[in-house]
Amino acid sequence: MGLADFTDKGCRVGGRILRVFCLLLLAAIFQALSPVANAADAPLVAKSYKMAGDATKMRIVMDFDREPDIKWFLLRGPNRLVIDLANTRLAIDAKDLKPRGLVRGVRLGALGEGVSRLILTGKGPFAVDKLDVLKNEDGTGYRIAIDMSAASEREFDAALANQALTTSSTVSTDKGGRVGTGPVSSPGHRFTIVLDPGHGGVDGGAEGLNGTIEKNVTLAFATELRDKLTAIGKYDVFMTRDTDEYLRLDDRVRIARQHEADLLISIHADTISVKGIRGATVYTVSDRASDPEAQALADRENLSDQFAGMVIKDDNKEVTDILIDLIRRETHTFSMSFAHTLVGQLSTSVGLINNPQRSAGFKVLKAPDVPSVLVELGYLSNAKDEAQLLDAEWRGKAAQSITNAVALFASARAGAGTGG
Repeated sequence: MGLADFTDKGCRVGGRILRVFCLLLLAAIFQALSPVANAADAPLVAKSYKMAGDATKMRIVMDFDREPDIKWFLLRGPNRLVIDLANTRLAIDAKDLKPRGLVRGVRLGALGEGVSRLILTGKGPFAVDKLDVLKNEDGTGYRIAIDMSAASEREFDAALANQALTTSSTVSTDKGGRVGTGPVSSPGHRFTIVLDPGHGGVDGGAEGLNGTIEKNVTLAFATELRDKLTAIGKYDVFMTRDTDEYLRLDDRVRIARQHEADLLISIHADTISVKGIRGATVYTVSDRASDPEAQALADRENLSDQFAGMVIKDDNKEVTDILIDLIRRETHTFSMSFAHTLVGQLSTSVGLINNPQRSAGFKVLKAPDVPSVLVELGYLSNAKDEAQLLDAEWRGKAAQSITNAVALFASARAGAGTGG
């Protein structure tokens, strides 16, 4: 064999070795990179789902191992928020999906083609204040944070109309303009009153000396008052309950906001340890009670939710949105104005206690955009008050006085351009 033949053969062998080496190198590189490629193609994992809040405001948070790609939209009949999660695998405990507060139904499942869907059904109309995708502070993944609040049908319809003109995006902008803008009258909106008969269902409320149950007194009186107000023909009048049913305090607030109420009147008839005290009282909300008796009454009324085994969590977060804070201030001014008018009208027909206009931290009066008062018609712990509350003539006079006060208040609001 000549030198040329040997050299040529050596080159061929060397070339094959080089090609094999290159193939092995490429295989090693591909194997090294394949976990990254597989990880990118692997579905996201929805790791947890949490809800907090009540029937007026809710926050929902879902955690993911990576940044989710979402689309969301609203549906009505019933009012729903729908969120589609692309390429997502669900690893959420079904127990965490139990509805609460403003949300009466939660459905989460695979939609097909790698898409999962979350459907939140509201107890009534609601606003999506925020829907954001956020990176977790500890760097372990991402989360969706949804803020919802009770709204009116008009506000929900406005959000639907806005949705029809735009495309929902992964990260939404603040929807503050959709809710919490005060009792703004829409075309055709008449002055609207929501009457709230206190207690109901498993929560009977106070019991009189002769066995009278507060929940029955409040429902009977509210029904009579509704009939008087409706007969005028100028108002829309709704009741939080018209049967013997239990309602959470925040649900009562939600109903008032749902109807865009210009006024909420909560009706009660409590007991007190001092038997000699009798007469009607009108309360507005305040952070600090006007007197110990008002504080004690607010404490008793605010415990209403415990009758259904609810866990009571007091939300003392400061209002950071200056617009909401201004609305609360304006609403409180209107509440005080109506309370003053109501005391004046009741004083002409029924007995009042000393200092009949009082205040305390009643949860049922805390709607930020609905002027609200709580009327204690009398004390069931006093035999004379109990007898009056059962007397049709007395109830008629008291209901007429409240009707007169509503008329004065509605007229003043209309004159100021803020009423229906």
